[in-house]
Amino acid sequence: MVSQEVQLRSTIAGFTAEGRLHTLSVWFILALRLMMGVAFLQSGASKVLAGDFNAAGYLQNAPPANGSPVADLFVAMGNTPALVEFANIAVPWGEVLIGLGLIVGGLTRLAAFWGAVLMLMFYLGNWDISHGYINGDFAYMLVFLSVAAFGAGRILGLDAYIEQYEVDGQPLIERYPWMAYILG
Repeated sequence: MVSQEVQLRSTIAGFTAEGRLHTLSVWFILALRLMMGVAFLQSGASKVLAGDFNAAGYLQNAPPANGSPVADLFVAMGNTPALVEFANIAVPWGEVLIGLGLIVGGLTRLAAFWGAVLMLMFYLGNWDISHGYINGDFAYMLVFLSVAAFGAGRILGLDAYIEQYEVDGQPLIERYPWMAYILG
């Protein structure tokens, strides 16, 4: 096998970062996507199948006990019946849908975005900085963002096919460029 490197370059706010990816990197990007997909599918499915998921207790108690800087926000959400009912559906089913999206590589950027949002909420809710500000929730958030940034759904995933689906003789991603934000 002949290995090739891919050159990366990005400039943000006047700062430029450059690097090279080895072609074997594609397998690690795929592994990250599948790992997070299985983890979220498993977590969501266990909540859905148990049928007794209730976010109220967590929202009202865990963040204040952990010393979260946004504990008051979580408590307010936990004391708002409509938000609790929303969380009772959105968390387990969101985890299932995020997991499925990542496993099949469909709507990957959209799934990874919402996975990162959930992990940010878990990071803030499970606040524990006794060993520093970086914990598993924060690391998983960065993995989700990496999956989105690398367009991991194009690697043995449905997004590679969805993007090329023709609409009026033109690939979907060319006809609707905004879809690059949810596919890939």
